Amino acid sequence: MSVSATTDGVYVYAILRAATQLPKEAVGVGSPPAVLRGVNQGPLVAVVSDAPPQLRARRRDLLAHQNLLMRLADDGPVLPMRFGMVAADEQAVLAQLAAGESEYAATLDRLAGRIEINVKVLPAQNALEALVAEDQSVRQLRAAARKNPGYEASLRLGEAISGALTRRAAAAGQRVLRELAPAARAAVQGPEVPGCVLNESFLVDRAESAAFLLRAQSLGADFREHAEIRSAGPLPCYSFVSAEARSVLVGGN
Repeated sequence: MSVSATTDGVYVYAILRAATQLPKEAVGVGSPPAVLRGVNQGPLVAVVSDAPPQLRARRRDLLAHQNLLMRLADDGPVLPMRFGMVAADEQAVLAQLAAGESEYAATLDRLAGRIEINVKVLPAQNALEALVAEDQSVRQLRAAARKNPGYEASLRLGEAISGALTRRAAAAGQRVLRELAPAARAAVQGPEVPGCVLNESFLVDRAESAAFLLRAQSLGADFREHAEIRSAGPLPCYSFVSAEARSVLVGGN
């Protein structure tokens, strides 16, 4: 992969081992899609393109970014950058690749042959009847609200239902975590997501990813009256690249 000059900044997609080849006809973000190139430094290469003007998180560009990372992962480990990472120029990328070489190389070794799967757990939808059957306090509040309807009774009932659904989902989420964690190489808690009681990412051997997803789906069926389980993958291993590794290379745009 050759290095070419740019004066408008470079968009950085990922760091790879230097021997990795770019997929044929692969393109980057922007309209028209940016032409990709590699910035080589020793055993590493950063996949970059010219930074598009007025870059925004449009669906088209988000998908282009992620699809490229997944295509790159077909040929070897990928240290992925999150969407919107831009360096001043290629010299800045080269300097930081040199400075972080050992950390980047170690991360690539750890991610080799592995992908990320994300699992989110939310309170079950349409589970009121199952909740009423199991929760005596909710049954009593519902009976009271029917006997003496009014704003206060409805408010107490609504709060009790919401709290009970969340607690049931949280308990199911912890059981899901205990079931799935042994099948993963690592697990990390993700940021809080509105409505979710669990947001967990798993580092999974690529060869085991289909079985892992099937297990997550099976757990969703087992806990359907307590929780809704959403799994997504395979994904680039964003959650298993340290913030330091990303921030050393480039700053967010």
